[in-house]
Amino acid sequence: MQDTEAQPHLKRTLGLPSVLLFGLAYMAPLIVYGTYGVLAKASDDTAALAYLLALIAIAFTALSYGKLARLYPVAGSAYTYTRKTFNAHLGFMIGWATLLDYFFLPMVIWLIGAAYLNAAFPTVPTWIWIVSFIVLTSALNIVGIELAARFNIVLMVVQLAIVALFVALCWHYAAAAAGPGGIAMAEPFFKAHVPLSSTMAGAAIAAYSYLGFDAVSTLTEETIDPKKNMPRAILLIALIGGAIFVVASYTMQLAHPGVDFKDTDSAAFEVAKTIGGDIFVSVFLAGLILAQFASGISAQASVGRLLYAMGRDEILPKRIFGFIHPRFKTPAINIAIAGIVGLIALKLDVATSTSFINFGAFLAFTAVNVCVIRIYLSGNHGDRRMGVIGGLLFPLIGAIADLWRLVSLEKTALVLGAIWFALGLVYLCWITRLFRQPPPEVVI
Repeated sequence: MQDTEAQPHLKRTLGLPSVLLFGLAYMAPLIVYGTYGVLAKASDDTAALAYLLALIAIAFTALSYGKLARLYPVAGSAYTYTRKTFNAHLGFMIGWATLLDYFFLPMVIWLIGAAYLNAAFPTVPTWIWIVSFIVLTSALNIVGIELAARFNIVLMVVQLAIVALFVALCWHYAAAAAGPGGIAMAEPFFKAHVPLSSTMAGAAIAAYSYLGFDAVSTLTEETIDPKKNMPRAILLIALIGGAIFVVASYTMQLAHPGVDFKDTDSAAFEVAKTIGGDIFVSVFLAGLILAQFASGISAQASVGRLLYAMGRDEILPKRIFGFIHPRFKTPAINIAIAGIVGLIALKLDVATSTSFINFGAFLAFTAVNVCVIRIYLSGNHGDRRMGVIGGLLFPLIGAIADLWRLVSLEKTALVLGAIWFALGLVYLCWITRLFRQPPPEVVI
């Protein structure tokens, strides 16, 4: 395969606002409420601090992504950067780890949506909602449904409006409950009896909400002046998204201290009913399900596209994964496979599933930081020389933080992630004839 730079470039039409919109829409701000109960329980009621610690680590990684996007102004990812900075074999393994996110992200989205619908309609079994999500999104993706940019704008406006209303109602409820003594404003951040290990365990789960801040790196070839706009966009997406997550979880903790919920997986549903009554619950649920449904369509479509690219480039069996439906012109088999994999959600909870996909994310994030360190030490800094702070200190902090969050994942997630990584290593040995030749390059 030819190197990425040798391929025809895409048309550059996206400015900084458009790239920001794409990244924020991919992150889906309402997801903070979808995982709140799980995060609050894992962090021992320090969810706001967990989100803040996750943001700090993500910010250092975002800076590294920005440096690599400036150095390699082509459609990129952790896979591309590792391949170019180190070698094709290591790049493949990072790509394999990243595939874990893509492959199982739809499952988590469907699981969260099903948990909240089950809370609203408890007489309907959760499995019915999960299967319904899978069947509907798979059908739409197979026939070639596309989400235009204008729908992203509408979706973002709806989500941000609901988040703002939720925050305001939480604050009003907390103020009324506090009475003359006032709100204990520092309480969500500082709890002397909670060990740091609990908060870090929560931060590992909180990172799930940030997934997608780096997705805009794949738009580099379509971005105007990418060497300037892409680094800015990646950092701003992480900071803006993180601010939303911290504020939302902070006010939730003020309104509902503690982790006593009827159902941890749908805790925000319970809080919404407490602070806003049935009317707000209906608005919140509609917005959350809309966001989850749209995210599910997008995530499953991304899986289908990635698997197709791997099949087309003969990394995976071409006859299956390189198949395009003759009528709909979509990777129908891959979309169906993603739907079948989503059925695993019937046997998992939100905490385990989010931790599982975070395994791949943390490995990818660590690799990006290490790539910057490698480039700094090599002296090949491109047209803008890196200083010791930006080229060594910041990425080192980012790498350590990402590794810390990796080992803070629950044991089941670590075991499943290690198995996935081992399978990738075995497959790499096979397709490269025991590393005697480079693996094929994925061109998306």
